[in-house]
Amino acid sequence: MELRVLRYFLEVAREGSVTHAAERLHISQPTLSKQLKDLEAELGKKLFVRSSFSVRLTDEGMLLRRRAEDILDMVDKTAEEFKALGEISGGDIHIGCAESDGIKHLARRIKAVQEQYPRIRVHLYSGDRSDLAERLEQGLLDFAVLVESNDLSKYNYLPLPGADIWGVILRKDHPLAKREAIVPEDLLEVPLICPRQGLQKELSDWFQEKVDRLNIVATCNLAYNGGVLAREGLGCLLSFDKLADTSLDSPLCFRPLMPTLHSKLFFAWKKYAVFSPAAEVLLNEMKDHYSALG
Repeated sequence: MELRVLRYFLEVAREGSVTHAAERLHISQPTLSKQLKDLEAELGKKLFVRSSFSVRLTDEGMLLRRRAEDILDMVDKTAEEFKALGEISGGDIHIGCAESDGIKHLARRIKAVQEQYPRIRVHLYSGDRSDLAERLEQGLLDFAVLVESNDLSKYNYLPLPGADIWGVILRKDHPLAKREAIVPEDLLEVPLICPRQGLQKELSDWFQEKVDRLNIVATCNLAYNGGVLAREGLGCLLSFDKLADTSLDSPLCFRPLMPTLHSKLFFAWKKYAVFSPAAEVLLNEMKDHYSALG
């Protein structure tokens, strides 16, 4: 399976048309069609359902698309790293980030690095804890900012300052908005919007035996989208503070959980990882500022 053919396959999958993909790739349509048929023959699976003017992926095609994107991301990242070897004037750094106001500490260190090396570029990937851990394991990320409930034993890591406060984001006209803080009993009959992976360990521990009595009506992996659901009255969002607009002009407000529940963030990387010069610069910058917190 050639990398060139995988790129052809992805272009067709994105365009939904062999004709349009051929134009973008600057090759003839018959040549592209033959490459796709050869790829299907090699894999022994049908990848596309073809019609007169378009194509769509089969289930096998969807699987190959996910794998091809990961493979080519890794190939491109490796090429970038080798291109940057020996020159710290530039380079690319790939970082996965959990949603948190604590990312500001990482941003400050990135800014300091880019002031010294303006050609260093940082690529942020936002995701939930399992997604970030998987991409870090696959080598698609140099670093990841993880919430403490991740299994950190397999990584080297630095704690970031402060901690995120858990609470409920809800409409200001909701009855619970009159409370200064939210206790577990307040949420037993309330429609709840939770993180995509369901109740994380720290939340489950906070609810204790009451966790089975919760009414979870939706999940999300981005607090912004969860905030939109809460704003439209679908339910109350369990989230960190400062991830949704709760300003005076917003219909939403934030109420902390009681007893108070905090989560710390960690800047993590794979043990025995080999870094590009650009990534090494950022790692040293982070160590200089946050090693003392460990």
